[in-house]
Amino acid sequence: MSDTEHATKTAVPRAALPPTLRPRPAGAARNRPLSEEAEDPVVACAVYVAGKRQDVDPTEALQVAREHGGFVWLGLYEPSEEALSAIGQHYGLHPLAVEDAVYAHQRPKLERYDDALFMVLKTARYVEHEQLTSTSQVVITGEIMVFVGANHIITVRHGTHGELGRLRNELEEQPDLLCHGPAAVLYAVADHVVDHFVEVAQAVEDDVEELESSVFSPQRTDDSARIYQLKRELMQLRRSVSPLDLPLSMLAERPLDLIPDAMRSYFRDVQDHALRTRDQVAGLDELLSSILQAALARTSVADNEDMRKISAWAGIIAVPTAIAGIYGMNFDHMPELHSHWGYPTCLVVMLVACVLLHRGFKSSGWL
Repeated sequence: MSDTEHATKTAVPRAALPPTLRPRPAGAARNRPLSEEAEDPVVACAVYVAGKRQDVDPTEALQVAREHGGFVWLGLYEPSEEALSAIGQHYGLHPLAVEDAVYAHQRPKLERYDDALFMVLKTARYVEHEQLTSTSQVVITGEIMVFVGANHIITVRHGTHGELGRLRNELEEQPDLLCHGPAAVLYAVADHVVDHFVEVAQAVEDDVEELESSVFSPQRTDDSARIYQLKRELMQLRRSVSPLDLPLSMLAERPLDLIPDAMRSYFRDVQDHALRTRDQVAGLDELLSSILQAALARTSVADNEDMRKISAWAGIIAVPTAIAGIYGMNFDHMPELHSHWGYPTCLVVMLVACVLLHRGFKSSGWL
C-alpha cells in the first residue's frame, strides 16, 4: 500500500474531528494571546517538507505530510481531555500518553509506545524580585509534553511560560536542521528548556550570594526564613533538571528509529548542558544548607553573647543591691550606721566593687 493510499484510509472525516482541528484562516493560530489559547488549545499547525514550512488545512496536515515525506508540527496549550483525545485518535497517539499529557505534574521522562515516542519536559522561569523575603516566589515551573511520530510532532504546553513561538520561527530559519524531521524539533524543544534552566540557575545563584553576604555581614541579621524559602524554591528547579539525565541519555546513545544518527550529537550537547546545570543546582543546594547551618550557628553564638552580657551586668548590679539590702534591714547595731562618713563610704564601696567586676568581665570577653 502506497503512502498516499495509507493516508487516505487513515484520514478522519472532517465532521469527526474536534473543533480545534477544523479549518480556520491561514495563520490564525499564530501568536494568539493566552486568553484565546484557553478556549482553543491549538497554538499553531504547519507541515514541514524538506525543511520548508507549508501552511495547510489542519484536517489535511497529516495526509499532506505523508504524501510529501514531511511532518506536522502541532502546538497545543493546555488542551482539555476531550480535545486531546480526539486529536490523539486522529494522530494515533497512545491513550496512556494522552492521559499523561492532559493531567500535568508529570516527572521528566521518555517513553516508547510502539513506533512513537512520548517525552515530558519540565520548564522553569525565574521570578524577578527586588528583595528576597521569606515568602518570595523565585522559581515557577511548567511542563511541555512532546509526542513524536514518523510524520508528526505534537507539543503540549502547560503553564504561563515556556512559549515556543519564537523557537518555531528560529527553526524555520534553519531548513537544514528541520530536514532531519520531528527529531530536530524535539532537540530544539529540549535545548530550549535546558537553556532556560541555565538562566534560572544563574539567577538563583545571585540570590544565594546575596544571602551569603547577609549572613556573614557585620550587622546582626536573621536570614534563616529567607534561606529556607530559597531552598524550597530551588527544590522545584532540582526536580525539573535532575531527572532529565536518563531521557537525554537514551536519545543520545540508544538506537531509536525516530532519532537519526545525525541528531545524536545534538542530544549529547543538550545532555552536557543539563548535567552541568544539575551539578550547579546540586552545589547551590549544598551551599544553601551550609549557609543555613552557619546562620543558625551565628544566631546561637549571638544569643550566648547576649546571655553572657546580661549575666555580667546582673552580677555587677547584684553587689550594690546586696549592700543596699543589708543596710535596709533597719537593725540598731550595724557597722557605721550612725557614722558621719558611713553613707559616702558605702557608696564608694559599691562603686569600687562594680568597677572591679566590670573590668573582670571585660577582660574575660563577657562584656
